[in-house]
Amino acid sequence: MRRTTRFTLVDEGGYHGMKRFRLVAFLAAILGLVAYLGRQTPIYAATDQDGAQSYAKHCAICHGEQREGILPAFPPLLGIEHQMTDQQIIDLIHSGKGRMPAFPKLQPEEVTSLTRYLASSDISTSATRSTAGSGSTLPHPSGATDGGGSLFQQRCAFCHGRDAAGGESGPDLTRSKLVITDDDGDKISEVVRNGRPDKKMPAFNFSNDEMLSVVAFIKAQEAKAAAQKGNRRGVDVSDLQTGNTEAGRQYFNGAGTCATCHSPTGDLAGIASRYQGLQLEERMLYPRDAKNRVAVTLPSGQKITGTLAYLDEFTVGLRDSSGTYRSWAVSNVTYTVDAPVHAHADLFSKYTDADIHNLMAYLQTLR
Repeated sequence: MRRTTRFTLVDEGGYHGMKRFRLVAFLAAILGLVAYLGRQTPIYAATDQDGAQSYAKHCAICHGEQREGILPAFPPLLGIEHQMTDQQIIDLIHSGKGRMPAFPKLQPEEVTSLTRYLASSDISTSATRSTAGSGSTLPHPSGATDGGGSLFQQRCAFCHGRDAAGGESGPDLTRSKLVITDDDGDKISEVVRNGRPDKKMPAFNFSNDEMLSVVAFIKAQEAKAAAQKGNRRGVDVSDLQTGNTEAGRQYFNGAGTCATCHSPTGDLAGIASRYQGLQLEERMLYPRDAKNRVAVTLPSGQKITGTLAYLDEFTVGLRDSSGTYRSWAVSNVTYTVDAPVHAHADLFSKYTDADIHNLMAYLQTLR
């Protein structure tokens, strides 16, 4: 009996020991999983930090330390995830565009972390939430207007100006017929969400609350502009239709030397249909987006020509005839830039008021 009892006691001990072993093993597995997951968080944090460091190194000089942009030359990148997919951002980093240089030598890991950082949002959208209901009347609470102002600065001000009164390429929204006649915000929302490809305006994927706050800001700016003394902002098209067309034609072909670079049936054909009023006059006086040509001479004596894509005190970059972006340190090469816009600038000291009005009158006939 004792032996049996002892055997029974040992057997029961072994049984409970196995249970304890399994429990300990299970707890160890859980703790191991928690520790593993805990170790993963710093990895993602480090990746985000890598993206921030890459941005500071390659992008901040043009787009601002906080991605806020440096207007009017360089657009903000906050909210870029509403305008471009990750792949489009990656393609832009690799290939560049316009005045933005390409970064083809960035390693895939750095591009991934940089893309994640660019697509992240450091600004809380809580300030953009409207407290209004879903009715058709446009809300104007101060919170919505303030939040809309922040979104407008990030994504719209580059073209339309910080106060919505016109900017680098976009029209004055405070005097827009669409804005003035849109009482409930539906027309503005439709344009913002669908874009206007024919006028190079992209679509923006705003949430309903964000859209309400942006519309509220635009309408508030419109009301503010309308309340100004004189009730006038900017220049109407009719203000610039006071010149003599024939005198403008003669100036174009003669003293203005415009015909040496331009043709009314070539590059200027239809220009008055594409641009009107102040936009047309600004392009006449100083066309900011004119393509500059550059010739770069390498130490070997080889000369490479193309369209100027980037130039600062450190780097000169161009796109050659195949569209490939190439750049060099300015300390290692010599280069010459042929900037057609300089010919326009040279006329500033020669224009009379009559010359400008007459030339403008002639250009407005080129439809």
